[in-house]
Amino acid sequence: MSSLYIKIADHNCKIIQVSNEFLPLLLERFPLPDGQVDGHDLNLRINHGYGTPFEDYEVKIIKKEEHVVYLRKDYFIEVDSCFRNATISAYDELALKHALMNLYSSFILHHNWGLLLHSSCVMDGDQAHIFAGHSGAGKSTAARLSAPRELLSDEATLIKVTDHSIRIYDSPFRSELETAGYRGMRL
Repeated sequence: MSSLYIKIADHNCKIIQVSNEFLPLLLERFPLPDGQVDGHDLNLRINHGYGTPFEDYEVKIIKKEEHVVYLRKDYFIEVDSCFRNATISAYDELALKHALMNLYSSFILHHNWGLLLHSSCVMDGDQAHIFAGHSGAGKSTAARLSAPRELLSDEATLIKVTDHSIRIYDSPFRSELETAGYRGMRL
């Protein structure tokens, strides 16, 4: 496979290697960058067949001088200390989805770009509204009941924080609801 580029918020990720089992998920969930990609923010290798089925959300973090490892029973992430090159090995699509959320959340925090919040978010005109809470609290239900407002996320909201504004981005990290595909809405 030649390299594949995916876009998450403002970031282009170059997929250097991906197992065939995971390619459909990436193509379905993650938009491709518009036009020619001049640069990228993260190199990523994605492997299938690591570990055992999902048991719990506990992630062990091992920090070393040259890299950081995120270890869960169903996935393994190794990322260099600059958060530019990473390898994910995952048991199945659920594990890959969780690993990508973990990696991207760590990536944007490391680069002081913003944060990924466990929440749903809808757009109302040029404003975004976030519904946050623990699993099972009704975030997706609140977003669904907010129709006809457009959905930006139903599981994890991408929030960019700058000195001058806070912006919300369409999230590829979603459960079952389709999003409107907007980027950069004001909070």
